[in-house]
Parts: sequence; structure tokens; C-alpha cells
Amino acid sequence: MNAKSNKAFSEVIESSLTGWTAQSWHWNVFPTFGSLLTIETKKRQLFGIVCQIQTGSMDSTRSPFPYQKTEEELMQEQPQIFEFLKTTFSCLTVGYQEGETIRYLLAPEPPQIHTFVSEATTEQCKIFFARDQYLHLIFGCTNQPYNIDELLLALLHYQAVNSLLSRERLESIIQSFTLLTGNEYRRLKLLVSRIEHNIPIHR
Repeated sequence: MNAKSNKAFSEVIESSLTGWTAQSWHWNVFPTFGSLLTIETKKRQLFGIVCQIQTGSMDSTRSPFPYQKTEEELMQEQPQIFEFLKTTFSCLTVGYQEGETIRYLLAPEPPQIHTFVSEATTEQCKIFFARDQYLHLIFGCTNQPYNIDELLLALLHYQAVNSLLSRERLESIIQSFTLLTGNEYRRLKLLVSRIEHNIPIHR
């Protein structure tokens, strides 16, 4: 999926102040790791970063079985097996918008169950990623089900492929990373090396 449309494709099935879990309406439609999603509530719009994705069986008594056939072959011969699959993903809340103001804080209330989840539009991404304060929420989350550095790399790649990551923006993010990690030199050096080899920077 990309950041050019805000069409809903899933809905919230678990919710908390720090994040939410949603289930896609179709098992083979899911967001990308590190992408920015939105939830529209009656009071505000929430922003979340995808930090975990999982596909499995809806029925705890039934598990996918390896048939040694391609998806196309299975769709022709046994299409019913796909009816028991589901894709869920978790998002870390990284801010919200009230009116024209974006606040890089946890929202006063979590989203309600069954609220629709959408991709952030390109314009929303451009405005949201103009500042680095969302990083505080990523680093401040305890018991996170993700590796922070991997999530940050995915987030940078997401911004880069959507032409939102300039050299100046990257330098600002690295400065914030340095402060949030207590100037951990070895970790910073490894991260910068991986960025140079894997992230296409928009000039």
C-alpha cells in the first residue's frame, strides 16, 4: 500500500492509549511496516505507525497446511481455505490532530473498537513528518513488540519512497536519535551505516 489514498481498508479490534490492533477486511491486503495510518474519531484524527503485521487462521482449531502448490493453484482447487485466513497489524500511536493542529502526544482517549483505519494521504504524511517529535513516542513506549532501530529504518524508507526524506530532514532525525539514545555512539554508527546502504535519500 502507499500514502496516496485515505480509503479505509481495516478496522480496530483492540485498542489502548499507546496503540491499536486492526484487522484487514481482506486477508491479503495489509499496510507496510513503518507506514503511517490514520483513524478518524468524532473528536480528532489519530496517527499510528505500523510496528507489527501478522497473517494466520481465524479459527484456533484450524491451521494453514503446506500443500506444495502456488496460491493460484490453490485458488482454483481449494478456494475455501482462504476464507479462514486473517491479517492483523498493530500500530503505535504517534500523535493526533485537532482542527489544524497536530500534537505529537498520546490522545486523551483510545480509538473505539470497529473504528475504520486508513492510509495517511501524501499531504498528511508531508505535514506530520515535518517535525521529529513523533520519535519521542516511539522511544518512550515500554514493552514494545518491535525492534526500535528496525522500525526507524522502515519508517525512514517509507518517507524516502514517498519523496519526504531530504538530507536535511535525515540529519535532524539522526540528531533526535542521538539525544533519545543517550549519545550511544556504536548504535548510532551502525544505524547511519545501514541508512547509507539501504535508504534512498530524496535530494
